[in-house]
Amino acid sequence: MTGSNDLDALLEWARKAGASDLHLRGGRPPIVRVDGRLAAGDGAALTDEAIDRMVDAIMPDHLRVPYKEEHEADFGFGGAGQGRFRVNVFRQRGRTTVAVRALREPSGSMAALGLPPVLERLAAEPRGLILVTGPTGAGKTTTLAALIDLINRTRPCNIITIEDPIEIVHQDKLAMVSQREVGVDTAGFAEALRRVLRQDPDVILVGEMRDMETVDAALTAAETGHLVLSTLHTLDAVETVNRVLDFFPSELQRQVRLLLAGSLRAVISQRLLTRKDGGGMVPAVEVLINTDRAAERISDPATTSQLYDVIAEGDFYGMVTFDESILTLLADGVITFEEAMRHATKPSDLKVTAHRRGLIPT
Repeated sequence: MTGSNDLDALLEWARKAGASDLHLRGGRPPIVRVDGRLAAGDGAALTDEAIDRMVDAIMPDHLRVPYKEEHEADFGFGGAGQGRFRVNVFRQRGRTTVAVRALREPSGSMAALGLPPVLERLAAEPRGLILVTGPTGAGKTTTLAALIDLINRTRPCNIITIEDPIEIVHQDKLAMVSQREVGVDTAGFAEALRRVLRQDPDVILVGEMRDMETVDAALTAAETGHLVLSTLHTLDAVETVNRVLDFFPSELQRQVRLLLAGSLRAVISQRLLTRKDGGGMVPAVEVLINTDRAAERISDPATTSQLYDVIAEGDFYGMVTFDESILTLLADGVITFEEAMRHATKPSDLKVTAHRRGLIPT
């Protein structure tokens, strides 16, 4: 079936293979990403005409003209009985190419996702900014969906999301959830954030902070009594603080530092590691909680790098470093030592600690 020209059949094949992503390109069989590695199907090569038909069948009407002009588009898609997917369509060497990411259904169970229990406490925060960070494919969307679902199930509040595109659909539970899609329901993130405070929100989700106007509006909303959740493509807490500042000109950065130090609640940074048993991927998670000690280091550029030490010494507050998270996965037998070393922030230090704890295989 891997040579099928039917998208539903290809999605079903990818699901059974345990794939996180499906890639379609003319002249090649479909390709899946399983446990972080690409593998080609054993069927016939797809034709350009077949891929164009698949894209035409699922592309939203409002994107058809922009796609013809810009040759790329992002949108969400619900497969027949197969859940939701994030789709990117682009042109390369004049040919239509498709990347499809499978999205997990929203789950408020942090333990089931391999996330630290402190996230449940963060979901109960009444105000402030929570940032989920990591490279593409690190599970940021799943973590945000878990936080929103937990809030949705436990708090009678008004949740408004601004997304591009809407990836995971949330139904009203105890909360009321309004999901706005850029290009369909609003012109852009910054425009939606300028108006969202008039919509009586308690919780605001911003799919991604991409520019100074969006970051500024998110910080303002967090400062004025709302819980704001968003993402950044940064690797850890220190890089996240610096990235937020980089959106602003130098003359404003002192002011932004103080605003961030006062409004930030947590930075959750993720990396996905391959399970030893071949059962998929598992997150290693760094958590920074913005205690008074952390806020002092955020506000002072000379000491921001010391946030690494704050995290390492902050287990009482639920903080954890990447390497400590990786060591826990290693101690629990979830990952191999080689995988631990591959993803460690400080491999040599991790090796010494693993040896001291008797975690290095003999």
